[in-house]
Amino acid sequence: MSFKPTLPVSPLAVPFPDIPPVAGVELAVGRAGFYNQERDDLLLMRFAPGTSCAGVFTRHAVGSAPVDWCKARLGHGGGHARALVVNAGCANSFTGKAGDRAVAKVAAAAAKAAHCGRHDVLTASTGVIGVLLDDDKITARLPEMVSRLDVHGWAGAAGAIATTDTFPKGACAKADIDGVRVRIAGIAKGSGMIAPDMATMLAFVATDATIAPHALHDLVKLLTPRTFNAVTVDGDRSTNDTLLVFATGQSGAPAITRASDPRLADFREKLEALLLDLALQLVRDGEGASKFVKITVSGAKTPASARKIARTIAESPLVKTAFAGEDANWGRIVMAAGRSDEPVNRDRMSVTFGPLTAAKDGAVARDYSEAAMSAYMKNAELEVGVNVGVGRASATMWTCDLTKRYVEINGDYRS
Repeated sequence: MSFKPTLPVSPLAVPFPDIPPVAGVELAVGRAGFYNQERDDLLLMRFAPGTSCAGVFTRHAVGSAPVDWCKARLGHGGGHARALVVNAGCANSFTGKAGDRAVAKVAAAAAKAAHCGRHDVLTASTGVIGVLLDDDKITARLPEMVSRLDVHGWAGAAGAIATTDTFPKGACAKADIDGVRVRIAGIAKGSGMIAPDMATMLAFVATDATIAPHALHDLVKLLTPRTFNAVTVDGDRSTNDTLLVFATGQSGAPAITRASDPRLADFREKLEALLLDLALQLVRDGEGASKFVKITVSGAKTPASARKIARTIAESPLVKTAFAGEDANWGRIVMAAGRSDEPVNRDRMSVTFGPLTAAKDGAVARDYSEAAMSAYMKNAELEVGVNVGVGRASATMWTCDLTKRYVEINGDYRS
C-alpha cells in the first residue's frame, strides 16, 4: 500500500526520486499491525552474500535494544550483513532484557526466512519509547515477505519506516570507481527528535560497490559529521538513531580496502551528497516546519567551536520562533551565539540574512532596512550568516522554525 501520512504534508517537502535497482539488494514491506490505521509498518531488506556493512548510532545514554544488537554485530570496524528488519510504531527502547530477547527472536526468524545466520541480520525500530516490541507481529509476517522480495520498492520501503513523517525520503546517485559505474541509493525517516550527533532517526543506504567493512566504516565516520550531524529540528536526541550503509560488491568495480584510496574520490563525493540530501529532507519535514534555514558561522576559533555556536543558534527556541514569525530578530541570534560558551568578539560580530546585513562590528548595520528584512523573511528558505570575529574557522548547520503545529503534533503524539 502506498504511503499515506496522517499529518498534512510539509510545505517544504520534496518529491521522492525514481530509484533504480541496486545490484544485490532486495526489498519487501508488510503490515505487522503496530498502528491502528491500515498502513505498512515493516521493512525487510536482503543483501547478497559477502555484503559489507557499517553503521553510526545514537550517543543517547538510553539506547534501544535494536541499537545494542547492531552495535554488537558490527563492532568498531564494520562487519557483514545479509538482512535488515525495520519496524515502525514501537521503538523497543527502555524495555530491559525482554526487549533484547524480542530483537533476538526477530533476528532468528529473519535468518530462517532469508537463509542466513542470525548474526548476519541487523534490526532497527522507531516509535513510542517504553513499549516492549511484540516480536510475534513481526515474525509472523517475515516468511510471506521473503516470497515478495524484489529489487524495486524503495518508495514503499521509505513509507513503511515512517512515523510522524509527512513525506517519504529517498535519494540515489551514480559514481565511478576506477572507471566502473556503481549505484548508491538510500532512504530515511524522521521529522523531530533528530539531534545531536547522529541526527537522523533511521537511515539505510546501499551501494553495489565493493568496499571492505573497515574501509566502509571509516568512510561513514568521516562523512557523518558533515551530513546527519549537521542538521537539527528541536535539539532532542532519539534513543534509536541509526545510520547503516551496505556495500554488496555486485557492480564489478575493483575492491576497495582503504577509505583514503584515491579511486574512491568520486564515490566519496557522491555518497556525501546523498547523505546530506537525506539529512536535509529530515529538516524539511520538521514537525510543523514552515521555514528551512541554513546557518553558517564563520570567524570562529576552531571548527568545533564554530559547530557548537551554529548548533546553539539553530536550536534556540527564541531564534526558531522568530523564524516562524518571519521576524529578522538578529538580537536573538547574537544572544544565542554569546551563550554558546565559545569565544566570540562582541565588537567584531556581524549577522546577515541572505544578501542583507543586519549587524556589523557589534552594532546594527548602517544600511539596515526593516522593510527589506521583513520581505526576505517571507521566503520559505532562509540563510543566516554569523561572523564571531575571533578566528578563521567555519561550520554550517541546517534547521527549521518552531511553530504552533510542533506543539500540537507532539502534544498529541500518544493520545
